[in-house]
Amino acid sequence: MAQCVQSVQEFVQDSFVPMVAVLCSEEAERVTRKNNLNFAELLRPFCRLTSEGHMRDPNNQVQVVKNLRIFVNNVVTSPNRPPTALSHAQSKILNEVVLSCQPQEGVVNNVVTAGDYDLNFSATTPWFETYRENFLQSMPASDHEFLNHYLACLLVVSSTEAVPVEQFLKLSQEQHRIQHSGEYTNPKWFIPNTLKYYVLLHDMSEGDEQRADAVYEDMKQRYGSQGCYLLKMNTRSFSAEGDEQIPDPWSQYLQRNILHTQVRTNNISAAEVDNGVSGSLESHPLQLDITSSSGSLHTLGAVKTELKKGARDPESLAGGAGSHGACLTLNDHDHIRQFIQEFTFRGLLPHIEKNIRQLNDQVKTLILKIWEMPPKHFCSCPEYPKTMTSSWYPPEAPELQIRKMADLCFLVQHYELAYSCYHTAKKDFLSDQAMLYAAGALEMAAVSAFLQAGAPRPYPAHYMDTAIQTYRDVCKNMVLAERCVLLNAEILKSQGKYSDAATLLIKMTSEDSDLRSALLLEQAAHCFINMRNPMVRKFAFHMILAGHRFSKAGQRRHALRCYCQAMQVYKERSWSLAEDHINFTIGRQSFTLRQPEKAVIAFRQILTNDSRQTATQQSAFLREYLYVYKVTTGNEVSLPQLPLPCIHCSATRVYFGHERRLAEGEKQAATHVSLDQEYDQDSADMWCHLEEQLVAAANRGIVPVNFQPTQCCLNSQTDNQRHPLAVVEEPIIVEVTFRNPLKVSLALSNLSLLWRFTADDAPPSKEKMTNELAITNEEILMTQKDDIVTTEVIQEFQMGPEETKMARLRLLPHRTGQLNVVGVVYNLAASSSGEMATFDVMVVHGKQDLMIQGPRLNQTKEDKMTVRHGHDQRLNFIVTSPMPLMEIFFLQFPTALLCGEIRKAYVEFCNVSSVALCGLRVVSTHPDFFSFGSQATTPLTPVSPTSAENNSAYKTLATPPQSGSAAFEMLVSAEDFSQPSGVIDIPIDGSTLQPGESTQLPLWLRGPDQEGVHEINFLFYYESTGKGNKISHRVLRHTVFICASRSLSVQASACRSCVPPHHSLGDKGGGGTLIFIDVENINMSEAGMREFHIVQVSSSSQHWRLHKCINPAKDKDCKLTSRERAKLCFRATRCKPQKATSDAIKKYTFTDLNLGNERIISSSTPCGDFFFRGCQTSESQRLDAPSSRTSCSSKSQSCVSTEDRSSDITNIVRKCNELDLNIIVIWKAYVVEDNKQLILEGQLHVALQTIGKEASSLTPREEAQEMVLLKFKSQLPPPVILPSAELSQLVKTSLHYPETYTHPFVQDSLCVVPVTLTLSNCSLAQVDVIIDLRHKGTSPETLEVHSSFTWVGQTQYKLQLKPQEVLCLTLQACFLQAGVYNLNTPRVFAKPAEQGAMCETSQQTASPSLIFINNA
Repeated sequence: MAQCVQSVQEFVQDSFVPMVAVLCSEEAERVTRKNNLNFAELLRPFCRLTSEGHMRDPNNQVQVVKNLRIFVNNVVTSPNRPPTALSHAQSKILNEVVLSCQPQEGVVNNVVTAGDYDLNFSATTPWFETYRENFLQSMPASDHEFLNHYLACLLVVSSTEAVPVEQFLKLSQEQHRIQHSGEYTNPKWFIPNTLKYYVLLHDMSEGDEQRADAVYEDMKQRYGSQGCYLLKMNTRSFSAEGDEQIPDPWSQYLQRNILHTQVRTNNISAAEVDNGVSGSLESHPLQLDITSSSGSLHTLGAVKTELKKGARDPESLAGGAGSHGACLTLNDHDHIRQFIQEFTFRGLLPHIEKNIRQLNDQVKTLILKIWEMPPKHFCSCPEYPKTMTSSWYPPEAPELQIRKMADLCFLVQHYELAYSCYHTAKKDFLSDQAMLYAAGALEMAAVSAFLQAGAPRPYPAHYMDTAIQTYRDVCKNMVLAERCVLLNAEILKSQGKYSDAATLLIKMTSEDSDLRSALLLEQAAHCFINMRNPMVRKFAFHMILAGHRFSKAGQRRHALRCYCQAMQVYKERSWSLAEDHINFTIGRQSFTLRQPEKAVIAFRQILTNDSRQTATQQSAFLREYLYVYKVTTGNEVSLPQLPLPCIHCSATRVYFGHERRLAEGEKQAATHVSLDQEYDQDSADMWCHLEEQLVAAANRGIVPVNFQPTQCCLNSQTDNQRHPLAVVEEPIIVEVTFRNPLKVSLALSNLSLLWRFTADDAPPSKEKMTNELAITNEEILMTQKDDIVTTEVIQEFQMGPEETKMARLRLLPHRTGQLNVVGVVYNLAASSSGEMATFDVMVVHGKQDLMIQGPRLNQTKEDKMTVRHGHDQRLNFIVTSPMPLMEIFFLQFPTALLCGEIRKAYVEFCNVSSVALCGLRVVSTHPDFFSFGSQATTPLTPVSPTSAENNSAYKTLATPPQSGSAAFEMLVSAEDFSQPSGVIDIPIDGSTLQPGESTQLPLWLRGPDQEGVHEINFLFYYESTGKGNKISHRVLRHTVFICASRSLSVQASACRSCVPPHHSLGDKGGGGTLIFIDVENINMSEAGMREFHIVQVSSSSQHWRLHKCINPAKDKDCKLTSRERAKLCFRATRCKPQKATSDAIKKYTFTDLNLGNERIISSSTPCGDFFFRGCQTSESQRLDAPSSRTSCSSKSQSCVSTEDRSSDITNIVRKCNELDLNIIVIWKAYVVEDNKQLILEGQLHVALQTIGKEASSLTPREEAQEMVLLKFKSQLPPPVILPSAELSQLVKTSLHYPETYTHPFVQDSLCVVPVTLTLSNCSLAQVDVIIDLRHKGTSPETLEVHSSFTWVGQTQYKLQLKPQEVLCLTLQACFLQAGVYNLNTPRVFAKPAEQGAMCETSQQTASPSLIFINNA
């Protein structure tokens, strides 16, 4: 139970106090009415004695009476029998008592920590104590006990009476009549000989004091000095009322009387008053104190009139606030206190002592008589009704005398004797089956045992349990059962038995009294929380039950308090259904109690939490909320906060600029950035890298320090630490994510953004403008704000059940400055349905703030130790001056290409702003995919071709095929095509695009070399012609997906020609090289693909060129259908020496060998562009690889001097075999599509880098790299080992001899044939050569051959060849007989001149050199 102000002993003692009745004369009542009090009310604050009293028990032992309190009350007669349950009027009075006692606001509550719960609630319950006090004091008098029977009666007469003694006689007779006439069951009197105490009331302000003293002396003669008293009062006059402030001790006692009177007034009828003299007042037992009645004979008839008057004017009953005792001084207070003490010590206590002795003697006498009776009197017992619940014992019955004695002893705190008497009476009552009497004896026996000093015996709790069960189940008397429960629970609480107390309180709850059940359930909840191990959830559960019963009893404030305290336990504990119930009840109770703010908060919790309620229930919650919200916010000036729908602030996205246009006919707009695209960090990094390239190209290769990548779309993953930049007259789109947590639909209307704007030229005082003036967006101010920012309004926005939906809201700024988006404003309603007739009313207008929390900081130690968040500025824009805005459209842009296919498209650039733009550039992730052409070599093309069928993407010349003749050559500078940085300047006229102007440029595309779907990204860059803007440049993105299909596979290889240099036409300086090209049609997926034609083979190199086609087939055209393969053979020679000038290092020689009727100029756009783009791409790939080799252009352009290359042996050997020849195979494909034949063109590139190594046009697929173990020790670099395969190519050898030689062996047995050995130094360094003609073989086959053939003359040579020198040696072969001989037996060793002998490697070729020797 809750903590109480009184101790348990004080509480039990004050529950049972001596009762004293009051009868006043009319004049005495008038005297006390000067103080707005009747006589009983006048005495009530002074009824507790401050000093100890003494009395002697029957054993003549002195008993000390401490802290005794008496209860003085007016006499109220009633013929009704006491009820066993509270009547409606009694319940109403108790209800009003509890209602008037509410917890004080501002009082610091107790904080109880139990586990992870921190509960804040009041440890005291004064409303329960007030209820308990009123309930016990208003207990109806019963016949089975005498505790609340009157022990004495005060007869009060004023000294102003003509004959006061006569008035005393009349009052005495009236008291005797009420007690002994039998007409009234109420009030009840303790003993027949009631103590009458005579009080003479003297008004000091108007009476004669001497006469009063004389009357008092006469009274002492008549009644004795211990039976009367002279009370002087009203010393203070009205004129001195304002001079001194006298305390008012009566207020706390009179509030209850006002409630009693108001209830009682409604229950009085005119028939209850008879002739104004002998009429009796029908009242319930609670009405023991009637402020308008003194209980006198002369005033009973005027009760009704006074009560009606008091009901209309409550202050007439108890006076105005602070006006009680207006005629009393502090001395008068002392006189009253002294009177109570004199009455108690000299009148009441001796009277009680006397009666205890008499009852003790009577009991002893009766017991002796019973034992002296003959045995025949014990044979039978009187027939008593079983389980009696009413008075059937005669007044002189010994059982009742024992009970009277026990009650008297209990009232004067003689608990030991009281317990003995109760225990004795209990046995007699149980033997007689008088259960009501027995229950009362058991109850008081238990209380007496508890109150005994020193606790000689343990508290018999089972007595209380039996009494409670008997009252409730047998006697059906809930009033007595409730009293017993209240006493027992308080005693158990004092002993720390909170669990037993809670069980007891819970058992007492029933449906007959909601108020009692609520109070007891609340106390049970406090028992659970006050245990040694607090039971928090039981506390909360019983608090909810108490709140429910409080609500049924009409105690809404107490119900709200209980639910709020229970909410502390269930909140955020995943008890969603319980939370919803509690919040809903709190909302309703708060609204009923005119606390709409609390109601709104409670309903907000229901709607925003993830509820598991049914759709019907949620719909009811929503309707309740809308109604409460509408009533609450009806008169507010500022917009209120709405809880629905939920806004995911962190998911808010912002887009700057116009939304992307859709395709217009053949035009395809650039994709750029849109809110429909998902954010990808890798993609963002890629775009940032591309933009860095563009910015560096625009700033002479240097990226500025303050460079920030352009962010057209902001979200939670972007860098939002800086204020984003917006542009005047360009829209800002804010995408807000709404989530409907309910299972019912929501209807939003007039949805728009709330913003705050600060102009650049605004004074500092205006920057701190209030949100209401800047962001309300009310209809009155809309016309005034349109010139600053135009706000888009969404008229209707429907949200389905549990739907997450995005709303895109637009702002169009018209001035420069700072624009802050602070929230959204809208109208909220439940979705319309046929059942909702009040749909038009249930619409509320409000807002929600957009508060975005930045990312958590985790850089410093302080950040890691605490939770700190950075700034997120994505909704705080800086509006800048106008900037150019470009739109790009693509015409005839394909989505599918063959690998290597060349397609011509068009790009249209439009300046849709009012500012001119310049510096147009583009960069791409696939620079080899497109080309705008070279200004020096771009052929003139029509602006808008009608079809791709009749217009070739190449520049062609009508030329007959010349497969056997020399190729066409053209010298081209690489600077005309290549862009070293990868950034391409777009060639527009004048380099500037004026406002509203547009231009169209051709764009050549080449299909990727690898099949599959390719994502190709373009980033266009442009600037404003004006300088000084906060935005330095703007970019436009475009992403395309190209599906590449197989076309042709080209494989090329090169080998040295064995033809002597002087035999090769047109090659005076060195030997030629044979180029073999294998072309295969690998296209299998195109159903309409007919055939491929190889129309031309071109080459490009700085040092080599294709000389002519030596294909033996002599085909004019090479046609390939599916899976067919063709092989072409070409001779390649070095470029002419006269072209190898100083500036030829940067120039490429293009040669064209056409196989058809027209020649394609490979050195012009687009063939040359894609060739150089392909070279740059392959170069970058080789540079990125760990074992990169020399590329076709960069290594050649960065060549070093001959002396440096000679010093590097490895470079010498590598250069010896370098070819550096790029092959361009141009083809045409004939395709049938929609019954129309289309001609597709394309080109494939093969880079031949080394002689003897095959190259392919297909990109090799990357294989997964093997995991390499970490090495923590540095290892020495391995020694340089020259590859033998490369050293074997230092010198090229060839034998020249007649294929057939006829010799007459009959005439001459030796046949000598001259053979010429040609040595060619293929390197750029001096080479030492050793030629050994001796046979070293030992196998039988070799001996057989060599026995018939040998070299004669000098058989070993040691020579030195200068760089690229050609030397011829004449040898002689000797044959002994005719046959076929292999002359390729000379062994040639070569090494660089500065290299050691260990590096010699044989230069012998593997191909045989056969000669036929015939006999003549």
